[in-house]
Amino acid sequence: MNKPEKQISTGSVQATIWNNAKGNTSYKTISLTRRYKDQNGKWQSSNSLRLNDLPKAQLALAKAYEYLVLREGVEESIEEELVL
Repeated sequence: MNKPEKQISTGSVQATIWNNAKGNTSYKTISLTRRYKDQNGKWQSSNSLRLNDLPKAQLALAKAYEYLVLREGVEESIEEELVL
C-alpha cells in the first residue's frame, strides 16, 4: 500500500492525501476517516461521520485543499525555473 503524502487531523477526523499514478498521469486523492475507541478500548476507523464531526471534517478538508493548492504553486514555480 502507498504511504500517504500528508495526514491532517482535526480531533477525531483525519484527511489523508494520497499520491496516485496511472500510466503517465499522476494525481492526488483524499480519504476522510473518523477514529474512535470501541467498547473494548481498541481504536477503530470509520468512514461515517456524526453531526459533531462535520465541522472537523470541513476544517480537515479545507486544510488538505490549502496544502495541495500551495504545493501545486510551489511545484509550478520550480518547473518554471527549470525551463528558464
